[in-house]
Amino acid sequence: MGHELGRRLRALRAANGRTVAAVAADAGLSVPYVANLENGRGNPTVDALARLAGALGTRLTVGFADDDEPAPTPTPTELPAALVRLGRTARFRRDARTLAEATGQDDADLTGRLLDALARLSALTGRDLTEPDWLRLLDALLLVGVHPYPGEGLSRP
Repeated sequence: MGHELGRRLRALRAANGRTVAAVAADAGLSVPYVANLENGRGNPTVDALARLAGALGTRLTVGFADDDEPAPTPTPTELPAALVRLGRTARFRRDARTLAEATGQDDADLTGRLLDALARLSALTGRDLTEPDWLRLLDALLLVGVHPYPGEGLSRP
């Protein structure tokens, strides 16, 4: 659970364009504690996780599941440094907000999932993507999410 939790925390923080220090301060936790959690170390309390969720503008959900139940969300992918930098830009935040509004999703949740999806897509290329590459992928997602093909159910020309 530690590495999965750490990747999710890092993705949420990056999606919000925040530093570890800023999130730790808002959550009332130490910087080393939050950094360790992001690196898959430590056993946080539910209280600490709830405080981190609040600092990241999201909510904490805790539950129990049978071993044979599928996980509710896929494990987040490690975010490449270039994607983390892109996630901090005004353009990325604006485009993510536009996509969230067009699809009726929560902005903070969608932003984290969007960064994770972009990281997963980049893995298909087998190379390190540059900012222009990331922006083309983001543009494609915006095109599909905001301006879906009008001939729903029809074959495309």
